[in-house]
Amino acid sequence: MASISIGTLRRSIAPMIERTRQSALQTAPIRPAVLRAEDPAALLEAHYCNVWQVRTAELSLVNAALVVEAFGFRRLDGDWLGVVITPWFLDLLLLSGGGALWGDIPAGQRRYLNLPGGTLPFIAADDPEIGPYQHCPLVASIDQVPDMATARLVAADAMRTVCGAPPTVAKAPPEPAAEEPAEVSRRGFFRRLAGKRN
Repeated sequence: MASISIGTLRRSIAPMIERTRQSALQTAPIRPAVLRAEDPAALLEAHYCNVWQVRTAELSLVNAALVVEAFGFRRLDGDWLGVVITPWFLDLLLLSGGGALWGDIPAGQRRYLNLPGGTLPFIAADDPEIGPYQHCPLVASIDQVPDMATARLVAADAMRTVCGAPPTVAKAPPEPAAEEPAEVSRRGFFRRLAGKRN
């Protein structure tokens, strides 16, 4: 039986040990954000329409009453914020526009954004086709949304709330001027109280 020296053994298994010594808590590398000068709505719609056509079988929960739509994208503090409606999610999306809202974080990490309408949690994601983005789910389950009209109402309400726009309150019509009551004598008061007219 041939003997193997400890030095030889260490050299032969060292590459295997190095491959397996990766920390379970190691975070994914951060890919720098793609700065978007133009409204990303058309890009997002095209991307998610493609995902819908190509990977439908891979999507677990799908609401057939919904279609892909990028809703209400606007610049907020220099970055792009809007809602994406798809048959499998309804999320608020943040994309970098070179502004103050965006912060690079690893995919899967959560960060809290202070927006005009309040503080919301956003989860980082990185798609090979559209690049890094951050999203905040607006509904717990997509099957809670019965149709596109409801999805658009949820999206519009979310954008109004998040962007801090004042809620639109219908003004009540002015009340007609009340006629000034005629002075009532003590006797007249008691007669009315008894159900008798003057």
